[in-house]
Amino acid sequence: MAGKMKEMVESWSFLDTAESNFRPLVVIELAKGTKEETIEWFTKRIVDKKANGGAQLLIKPLVTENGVENIYLVGASHLRLLLGAEAVGLVKECSDNSMRTFTYSSRKTFKHFADDNHNFLTMAECQYIIKHELENLRAKDEKMIPGYPQAKLYPGKSIVRRLLTSGVLVQIFPLHDREELKKLSHSWYGRVKIGYQPLDDIRCYFGETIALYFGFLEYFTFALIPMAVIGIPYYMFAWEDYDKYVMFATFNLLWSTVILEVWKRMCAILTYRWGTLLMKRQFEEPRPGFHGVLGINPVTGREEPMYSSIKRQLRIYLVSLPFVCLCLYFSLYVMMIYFDLEQWALDYHKENESNFSSLMLYVPSIIYAVVIEIMNLIYRYAAEFLTSWENHRLESSYQNHLILKVLVFNFLNCFASLFYIAFVMFDMKLLRQSLATLLITSQILNQFAESLLPYWLQKRYNRRMKKRMCSKKTDMDLSLADQVNMEKEMGTYLGTFDDYLELFLQFGYVSLFSCVYPLAAVFAVLNNITEIYSDALKMCRVYKRPFAEPTANIGVWQLAFETMSVISVVTNCILIGMSPEVDALFPDSKMDLVLTVALVEHLLLAVKFIMAFVIPDKPRDIQMKLAKLEFESLEALKQQQMKLAAESLQE
Repeated sequence: MAGKMKEMVESWSFLDTAESNFRPLVVIELAKGTKEETIEWFTKRIVDKKANGGAQLLIKPLVTENGVENIYLVGASHLRLLLGAEAVGLVKECSDNSMRTFTYSSRKTFKHFADDNHNFLTMAECQYIIKHELENLRAKDEKMIPGYPQAKLYPGKSIVRRLLTSGVLVQIFPLHDREELKKLSHSWYGRVKIGYQPLDDIRCYFGETIALYFGFLEYFTFALIPMAVIGIPYYMFAWEDYDKYVMFATFNLLWSTVILEVWKRMCAILTYRWGTLLMKRQFEEPRPGFHGVLGINPVTGREEPMYSSIKRQLRIYLVSLPFVCLCLYFSLYVMMIYFDLEQWALDYHKENESNFSSLMLYVPSIIYAVVIEIMNLIYRYAAEFLTSWENHRLESSYQNHLILKVLVFNFLNCFASLFYIAFVMFDMKLLRQSLATLLITSQILNQFAESLLPYWLQKRYNRRMKKRMCSKKTDMDLSLADQVNMEKEMGTYLGTFDDYLELFLQFGYVSLFSCVYPLAAVFAVLNNITEIYSDALKMCRVYKRPFAEPTANIGVWQLAFETMSVISVVTNCILIGMSPEVDALFPDSKMDLVLTVALVEHLLLAVKFIMAFVIPDKPRDIQMKLAKLEFESLEALKQQQMKLAAESLQE
């Protein structure tokens, strides 16, 4: 280890920051009117050597017809990127087909590596390395940002984060590779086809987090097909036959367990192939919005803001929790208004008995579905504000609290009316109608927002680009300037949160009341097929290219889906127990019915947990490869310790 560190330090010291073949990878946009001394200080820190606290990257201003704007292009030499790959712990494939953490000293052992092969690292990996180095630019002795005395600094503070929060730095984003994007677009959504997505190509271009989302979307769509195929004949030929619905609901409950467990295995296969399953979890830095009184972190020894956990807990339990409860109460209040509208529509239909009155029966559900989407959107902004106000130190803690708030509200807002109809009103016909209307309306609204709107935006961007290209020369510098100016105006992709949330709610519609509306899976499959194409379109044409983010799984969403599958066991068992056919089996004692339903529900839950335990999360071959790597790492550490002990004895 000491030898490797020595070699790496020497490599840093001899690293040349000047490279004739400059390849722009990342764009930095500063605010208009940024002071010259600020620009000079910031760019100097970017190009300074690592030993002097710099990032040792390459940077040049973007030159346009109007001269030099406050836009800068950042790149890095090939050697710098290789050393950065080791610093961030990238995992690459070796010549013996095993996956190992990349080290510069052992670079020759990795597949496809050559000193003149600048494609050994993907463009997304290079941009991730540059982002990592920029975010780790830290203040040394500076007390403030030069030119902005109100923007305070302290030793160890991230310079980029301070520039962002002070408004000096507008945005940092990675550039698209137009040729690679064109190829990816053609193979991904350029033509309608029945087949798998190019997940490896998506991963190479957008990174593991986005590729894993599309992998899950594709897997979930295929997993829904058996439910859809079985649901069609149940809907057409056995609508009121509850004996057959018992079989359908049981299959659905086992299906929901199997698909989630099999997904863990598929996820392990994908992330092992991509190298992120082996990546070490890095120490989390404080999130940009975290603030407090300066103090010393007892773990890192660095000076950073400190905030009392007691104050945070008081904010959570005395402000956030009551607010969430108030929102839940308001959601229930809106739900009761919806039921009043349902009663009005039913009375109107009884009085008139016309085609128009029959259509009016669906109007309350459609209005309620639209209101649900609007309430979800407004609450999302409120939840983000509250979670930010709680002042969480780590990004992971912030995300967990935000997801919990959003999931609780969305679950109640979307499904409370269905639970009320099923278990309070005992109206299976209204439950079936409401479930179908809510599911279809929400899918239409989402498709409008994710398909039609992105398509219109794409056309607008294309027209704008054509006008620019017609009025300017086709020079390479101008072409790059046009590309940068077009991309900086595009929207910013905010992550996979909303995409996973949509799938989570869809999974609830399909699984919670499967024995009432078997066609839910059919509509889910049709929606997801268009979702794949619309999401691919917006990633490639509507949004700026996001930075790649390594990940080994879908995170807390796996737990959310598993929780939903457990709730679906309870709801389906109760629905079946409420059916007239089952009720007729216990004419004398309703307590026997309740105990029987509870027993069946516990048995199904036991089967689910046994299946989850029996099905391994990782395939056997990957378990063996991981065990082998761990053994080799321990042996290498043992050899190193023995070598150091021998050297100390000789001295």
